[in-house]
Amino acid sequence: MELTLLGTGAPDGLPRPECPCAVCASARGTGARAATALLVDDALLLDLTPGAVFAAARAGRSLSGVRQVLLTHPHDGPAVEVPDSLPPAGRVPHGQELTLISGHRVRAVAMDAPGTGYEVTSPEGERLLYLPPGASPAGLAEPVPEPYDMVVCDVTGRPDTVARLRAVGAVVPTTEVIAVHLDHDAPPGAELDRRLAAGGARAVPDGTTLPVGAFHEVPEVPRRTLVTGGARSGKSVEAERRLETFPEVVYVATGGHRSGDSEWEARIGLHRERRPAAWRTEETCELTGLLEQDGPPLLIDCLSLWLTDAMDRVDAWDDSRWTDGGREKLRDRVAELVRAVRGTRRTVVAVTNEAGSGVVPATAAGRRFRDELGRLNAAFADECEQVLLVVAGRALVLRG
Repeated sequence: MELTLLGTGAPDGLPRPECPCAVCASARGTGARAATALLVDDALLLDLTPGAVFAAARAGRSLSGVRQVLLTHPHDGPAVEVPDSLPPAGRVPHGQELTLISGHRVRAVAMDAPGTGYEVTSPEGERLLYLPPGASPAGLAEPVPEPYDMVVCDVTGRPDTVARLRAVGAVVPTTEVIAVHLDHDAPPGAELDRRLAAGGARAVPDGTTLPVGAFHEVPEVPRRTLVTGGARSGKSVEAERRLETFPEVVYVATGGHRSGDSEWEARIGLHRERRPAAWRTEETCELTGLLEQDGPPLLIDCLSLWLTDAMDRVDAWDDSRWTDGGREKLRDRVAELVRAVRGTRRTVVAVTNEAGSGVVPATAAGRRFRDELGRLNAAFADECEQVLLVVAGRALVLRG
């Protein structure tokens, strides 16, 4: 089965008409995207969009052989003129199956938002799932009998869709996940590619033809990632994005509770609201044990608070105790953590603070913490396949 993506953008396309935002301003050439529409084996058209005939011609395809046109979601705006060569567009009731003269079987899938998804099975047995923008299949609770060969969906708008499909075995490592319905909320260019690759997905330009079920290179997901940056740089958000397509994640909060500190509780509340409901939280600084266990991915936030706890345990803030064995005890504890990161079999994303680029701390203890955090960050980064520096909400790749 062959799939040609006549468009990969949001319903309004990209750039949006009359939108002055930076993403729309840069969406030119191959970065421009028409509204998403899929042509399957030149026989089935999923979503009819303006200019579909010309989009097909640019991709070297023709719509003259299309025997069925199906819509996935309500199309706002001016009516789309249906070319004379195409049959009328329609939607299949949820749960019903349609068999085309070409031998393709199409089953309508109910969504948790307005729209209809379609599961397409080729005469040879390849299976494709196409979902409308902003929607995820409803009622995903039981494991599915077999995975899809390809899933085409709104990865940037609904990353939880991929997580839910993974949880029931509908998406496996060999499933090709293609991001569509791309809007100006998604970053452009290399940043989009990096973000999607972290979840095992990718985007392709309009007009791309893909074989469904053929061997393909699966985007490499880094197993260990360190995300560093300054205060309020967006490093925690970046770390959370890297795991948002995983069905289960253990969020390791190293800060714990601070009784009576309303500002701290407000920060914790913001983090908690951003996290998917399926994630489990553990408040602990005992990272070595977690890293040595098998289990779902770990998101550690953050190493600087872990170091604060480690320095507390060895009385490293006191000058005399620091020189009288405190230094060695702390570095032994750091070395133990680094060994655990090196040997872990889990996917790990860790957050840390980048200290030392600003004002020199006024106290010896403050300078000690700055120096030890720098050493910890460097040692931890040595064991990570990818290291990111987040500045003003933008992630700069330092490794990987």
